[in-house]
Amino acid sequence: MSITLDADTAWPLWDDEPIDGAFTVEDPGAAVDAMVVTGVVRPWLFGYAPARSNGRAMLVLGGGGYTALMVGREGVAVARWLTALGYHAYVLVHRFPDARHGVTVALDDAIEAMRVIRGGGAFAAGVGVVGLSSGGHLAACLLADYPAEWMSPAAPSPGGDARPDVAVVGYAPISTNAHGRTLVPTKPPLLPAEKQAMYDRLQPDAQLAAAPPPVFIVYAGNDPVVPVANAYRLDAALTAAGGMTELHIFADAPHGFALDTRDQPVSLWPELCAAWLRQIGFG
Repeated sequence: MSITLDADTAWPLWDDEPIDGAFTVEDPGAAVDAMVVTGVVRPWLFGYAPARSNGRAMLVLGGGGYTALMVGREGVAVARWLTALGYHAYVLVHRFPDARHGVTVALDDAIEAMRVIRGGGAFAAGVGVVGLSSGGHLAACLLADYPAEWMSPAAPSPGGDARPDVAVVGYAPISTNAHGRTLVPTKPPLLPAEKQAMYDRLQPDAQLAAAPPPVFIVYAGNDPVVPVANAYRLDAALTAAGGMTELHIFADAPHGFALDTRDQPVSLWPELCAAWLRQIGFG
């Protein structure tokens, strides 16, 4: 296993501890693009450099329902796509909300990752975020107000701004997992309890901070796991807040289509997203 995920750079977010034992993977022999993280003790950030930089960076947040992390398909593969477009890409292996780590850790790790990326001042042209599935929920949370009753941890990188300049959100459970906002009234609470508590408290469409950045949104209309209502909720909230959105709903696509769902219309979304990024001057 390549413990550094074939990255050009790798560093811990909150301490100087070595990477050994920081996280566990489902199959240590898997190719990096297929790797799945099943547990995280200490979060790490992995950087990928483009052959020719456009001066911008993207934080990549993979999915996995906050109980695993598709760090290959929705992390490293996305980073490689972004570096081919000229971005510096950073894949976050964040902690999961659970009894050991509490409710706030995933967002705290994402915020610190943004601060680290911005901290050196190398990306004055902008830093964005790309999030898929639960990573899309986490990306959208970076556009929302941090819960007032939560205690934000002291940041080792306090100089960087955690707010993205642009966001790409794919097939994410924005608020339909939250108590009182599910589409099925009898839907049972998610486990562990800390995961449900995160979804209850962090509903980005209801908690957007003022003046949101441009957001590209992509979903499947028939997604059996994450209802497309999430896309419409996020789009409506951003529009009401004066934000600019690009919304794409593909009629027929599986959940978790990522970048490798071939021979279907949804396979065009990365090209559409790249064209949109160029159109808004972030390409």
